[in-house]
Amino acid sequence: MKEPPDVPQWLRPVALAIVLLLAACQPAPTSLAGPHISSSGFECPEPSPRLDITSTEINLYTWTEYVPVDIVECFGLVYGIAVNVDYFSSNEELNAKLAQGRGANAYDVVHPSDYMIDVLIREGLLQKLDAGRLPNITNLDPGLVQVYGAGTEYVVPYQLGTQAIVYNSATVSNPPTSWADLWNPDYAGRIVSVDDSRVVIGATLLTLGYSVNSTDPDELTQAQEKLVTLMPNIRVFDSDSPRSPLLAGDTDIGIVWNGEAALANQENADFVYVFPTEGVITFYDGMAISVDAPHPDAAYAWFNYLLQGDVFWLTMVEYPYTNPNQASLEYAKTNLPEIYESYINSPITNTPADIFAAGHDIKDLGEALLLYDQIWTEIKGQ
Repeated sequence: MKEPPDVPQWLRPVALAIVLLLAACQPAPTSLAGPHISSSGFECPEPSPRLDITSTEINLYTWTEYVPVDIVECFGLVYGIAVNVDYFSSNEELNAKLAQGRGANAYDVVHPSDYMIDVLIREGLLQKLDAGRLPNITNLDPGLVQVYGAGTEYVVPYQLGTQAIVYNSATVSNPPTSWADLWNPDYAGRIVSVDDSRVVIGATLLTLGYSVNSTDPDELTQAQEKLVTLMPNIRVFDSDSPRSPLLAGDTDIGIVWNGEAALANQENADFVYVFPTEGVITFYDGMAISVDAPHPDAAYAWFNYLLQGDVFWLTMVEYPYTNPNQASLEYAKTNLPEIYESYINSPITNTPADIFAAGHDIKDLGEALLLYDQIWTEIKGQ
């Protein structure tokens, strides 16, 4: 199988938009017989198994830079349907869009994370999954999937990982080893951070010795007061591509997801990923069907196609977070040993079990989430 070309990461959303626009201008395929080749030259694996669907399109809503372009395009090619993709930059943005409803244009597949999975379930915005329509769910590693808990009744695990600190060892002479170190005055204007209230406020709570899921008003007030003093050090909030300002030299320290740190390190080996002494903040992402999904049959086909080992391995190249798909690891080990070795030998991507065990999961806080939203609005408004 031909590997996808080395396309710059920042160009991939643009490339996908062009591909989808061109596809929309072409007549629908008259035959689903392969082989199918993506616009990058990647030979698309056939669905295994191929599900019977009647829908002619599917609407996806996912994180920016998270699903490889070749997977999106190949799914459309092998099933002969249009794939429409929208992007969000935060769980809160996803929640707001789903709560609005979109009628006939509703999203079929959405990608919520950890605590937002529980929020969307509680608000009745996700469909309960039919396990009988997910034959490829067995490709997932039960040891990693267990973190999703009862959420697997509503989501198919996608990727997971850690949120921690990355820094440029060539420019940072006094590197951080803890969340608390980020308050160092020497870091003024040098930090890029994910635009995520739960992560940033949670990390601040950890420096105070409190839980990342605290709902105590006094503790949250202390966290807000301390977070105010961190703001001069943060140059930019970026959840679309936080590695970009790092690689551009605009910042040299980051509060990022491990996949972003891995990509930065691949382009510049000077970037070092640090597991803070207070513990990493863990995350896990899933794929779900929205309650108003107009094409649920296509959604199940999408899940099963993505779960194939000969498909999912692409995420290890383009968005290398912690991979729960055992079949894709086995496929890469046999067919793409360099990619497999790069993943399996990196503590950034292949997160050590003890780091996960000592990490902090972000939970659904119910109405207390409003306290975090208020703090975040006030902090960013200053």
